Amino acid sequence: MPDLILRKTILSREDIFHEGGPPPERPLLRGWIMAVIENPFAGTYHEDIQPFMEELKPLGVDMANRLAAALGGPGAIEGYGKGAIVGEAGEIEHGALWHAPGGYAMREVLGGAKAIVPSTKKVGGLGARLDVPVTHKDASYVRGHFDAIEVGCADAPRAGEMAVVLVMTTGARIHDRAGGLAAADIEGKDGLR
Repeated sequence: MPDLILRKTILSREDIFHEGGPPPERPLLRGWIMAVIENPFAGTYHEDIQPFMEELKPLGVDMANRLAAALGGPGAIEGYGKGAIVGEAGEIEHGALWHAPGGYAMREVLGGAKAIVPSTKKVGGLGARLDVPVTHKDASYVRGHFDAIEVGCADAPRAGEMAVVLVMTTGARIHDRAGGLAAADIEGKDGLR
């Protein structure tokens, strides 16, 4: 199993105080964390890539802890998502290795969140941007939490790297009024409603 080689991490927090209309009672916090790592499979085809997910698990937990702390702690988090940008010497399947380590890390850190962690991935060059989807952590059908956070880094991913990402929010979109299931009405039985 290849070792994880980390080049750098980036942590970003956005405090939204106004979106037009009346100011919210408290600002909406949105954040993301990216780890730029060496892609051990770049450049050649490898049949068995799944063992690398074990190497990614501790990174996922560390990233989830750091991001939650930057947004007020695990109890403040309501929305989440994950993603990966694979450098051009890799393949999109390498980004899929982040699904379990990134998702389960956030669920663990956030105390057993029930909803599937939405995800996206792509192959891209230096400075590639990625829109990472967001849903409510306990019920995927909470329409007010449907969102996306754009992430990227000017010097990543290099051809032989991957940039793995987690995103979190502390609430719904400001002034959400598109209807549907409200966060206050979540039953929490199946991760959907």
